[in-house]
Amino acid sequence: MNKYIVVNQPENWNFSTGTINVISSQDYLTNPKYALLKNARIFNLCRDYSYQSKGYYVSLLAEARGHLPIPTTKNIVDLKTLKLVRIVSDEFDDEIQKSLKNIKSREFTLSIYFGQNVAQKYKALSAQFYKHFQVPFLRVKFNYNNKWNVQGIKAISESEIPLEHFPYVYEFANQYFAKKRYDTVKVVNYDFDLAILVNPNDPAPPSNPKALKKFVEIAEKMDIYAEIIEPKDLSRLSSFDALFLRQSTEVNNEAYTFVRKAQQEGIAIIDYPDAILKCCNKVYMAEALNNANISTPKTVIVHANNRNSVLEQTGLPCVLKAPDSTFSFGVKKAKTKKEFDALVAEMLKESDLIIAQEFCPSDYDWRIGIIDNKPFFACRYYMAKGHWQIYNWKATDKKEQDGDADCLPIEDVPKNVIDMALKSAKLMGLGLYGIDIKEINGKLMVIEINDNPNIDFGVEDAHYGDAIYTEVLSALKKRLD
Repeated sequence: MNKYIVVNQPENWNFSTGTINVISSQDYLTNPKYALLKNARIFNLCRDYSYQSKGYYVSLLAEARGHLPIPTTKNIVDLKTLKLVRIVSDEFDDEIQKSLKNIKSREFTLSIYFGQNVAQKYKALSAQFYKHFQVPFLRVKFNYNNKWNVQGIKAISESEIPLEHFPYVYEFANQYFAKKRYDTVKVVNYDFDLAILVNPNDPAPPSNPKALKKFVEIAEKMDIYAEIIEPKDLSRLSSFDALFLRQSTEVNNEAYTFVRKAQQEGIAIIDYPDAILKCCNKVYMAEALNNANISTPKTVIVHANNRNSVLEQTGLPCVLKAPDSTFSFGVKKAKTKKEFDALVAEMLKESDLIIAQEFCPSDYDWRIGIIDNKPFFACRYYMAKGHWQIYNWKATDKKEQDGDADCLPIEDVPKNVIDMALKSAKLMGLGLYGIDIKEINGKLMVIEINDNPNIDFGVEDAHYGDAIYTEVLSALKKRLD
């Protein structure tokens, strides 16, 4: 196989490479004779690989001509994505920790030349990076925060190599170009790319970090590429095939913007915009449950004209809910008429309609997880310590902000609870829901239909384990199919 080294300026090329031809990027891109080459290996050592630069086009045209470039255009593009940082952090973690364990500072830079480093002790780590990235001159930055993490990876040019490194680089170059085989990392062909939307500032995220990690790990096993994205990544959404919300949903926050854009672009989603619009509005929910003859606590839609007669139906104490309240935010309890009048006056300033419900105290609420009209987890959520709700955001001790929970096999849940949950979920259409149900004196009542319900490691997955994550990911796959 004929070998060619492509650089920006051959006259400045400093390495002795024997019989390998060194040509300019301009020549390779424009001279017709190179387009006609057969069985050519192209070593692309241009100083810049940025999109649509000469370095980028050398690899791109090499592939179009049937040549074998190092690096490939995939290698070049991957350097710019978070995907590679995640792969490296996960797959190389043991080697990273082992190789860098004796470094005293909190930052470290590893320079890799033709797959090697000037220090022998970093030989294995350098080889791992090169095998994945196939970039002749590579620089990896690490930082330390409880353990060593990859902070950034980038290609560098010959001009960025320190002068004292050149004797080593000459040696590495001769070894490199003398090789007959150039191992490349096995390409993983994913069925689809999944974006998992997470807001790092979410006060009540629907999945804890361990659960998010589980989603990514199990997705990998299911041939799904999964990446955690944030609200700032809206412009990247169209590069994914599917979107899964793992941040709190409201009509006026970025979660709705993401799913609406995803729906317009034909991206598979959990959950649909309609689910957010319906579940996030307690007024809609009260009307829908009432029309379907599904039992709830005595519920009144409160407005300016009926506010004085509400307590005749609900009694005291009375629970007041803002239409878009989630995770117990915007849910108040009035113990007296004075409290009721004050809270209603305050809440009606924000919304023309609010919800009032009779107070139904219980030790726990059932939470039945439904995915596309199928129950897939069941929990009992107990009230926060000394509080009437599952969440007590006023608790000074964070450990007491929410109550305990236990997770049960679905077959151990009373059939009428499951039936009521399924009937309620069907009002909202296909999707992922958490149905909250109380049992008071033998009577079942739906308290809430939650879109985007919690799936936390150690809680909702406590009985079925990985199957919980598989169910959600399978539902996304079905949407794409």
